[in-house]
Amino acid sequence: MVRRRSVSLGLVIWIVIGLVVAANKGFLEPIDSLSRVLSAVLAVLVWPLVLLGIHFGV
Repeated sequence: MVRRRSVSLGLVIWIVIGLVVAANKGFLEPIDSLSRVLSAVLAVLVWPLVLLGIHFGV
């Protein structure tokens, strides 16, 4: 028997909103180094903080 893992709708919505916010705030512009990739991933995951104006970099 094969067991499938499903992804919750809430998680998908969280990531989509995070991508939109990160793109609008410039985190997805030139991703040319590992630190920029990590900053972009972090911005997508913690997008409410980005909306509050907390700017961070890795």
